[in-house]
Amino acid sequence: MRTGIYGGTFSPPHIGHISAARAFAEQMALDELLIIPALLPPHKTIDYEDHPEKRFRMCELAFGDIGCATVSDIELRREGKSYTVDTLKALAREGRELFLLCGTDMIMTLDQWRAPDEIFSLCTPVYIRRESDFKFDSAIAEKIAIYKKKYGVDVANISVSPIELSSSEVRDAVKNGRNIEKLVTDTVAEYISEEGLYR
Repeated sequence: MRTGIYGGTFSPPHIGHISAARAFAEQMALDELLIIPALLPPHKTIDYEDHPEKRFRMCELAFGDIGCATVSDIELRREGKSYTVDTLKALAREGRELFLLCGTDMIMTLDQWRAPDEIFSLCTPVYIRRESDFKFDSAIAEKIAIYKKKYGVDVANISVSPIELSSSEVRDAVKNGRNIEKLVTDTVAEYISEEGLYR
């Protein structure tokens, strides 16, 4: 069983997230893709008005058309900060191969996360570029080489045309009354409107 793990805040999930998820599922030939909204990301600050259950619902709406994708509440049910190593340990089992989707920031700092040796022993990191600026190519290649030498891990790589969009841009657009129909799915746009989110 090839299981992909795509974690994040997803506040809200946007077209860049969906594009990355599709590429991840297809290019890594995943049997299942777990979309995992974080409760309290260690490296981010979430607004005090955050509603985890609503982020979960938006993920269900956003990723629903990806056949092998399931939205998991494994980190929402766990108290405290959402450490990747804890999620990997909870999901690891015989016969299941774990693949962890990593953007540029994540691949560059993965060895600074909690228990990096355990992270690398439990999964195969999968790097995806989410921006069109290639000035970091050599630094990323060097980092991946370090992971190979220090942890004996081969980082997989997938490619997709980058969609340079952040959730904060979507939130700002909503707050300022701009149309977000090209930034998120219709279902997510409707949900944000109905629930009065990000205003």
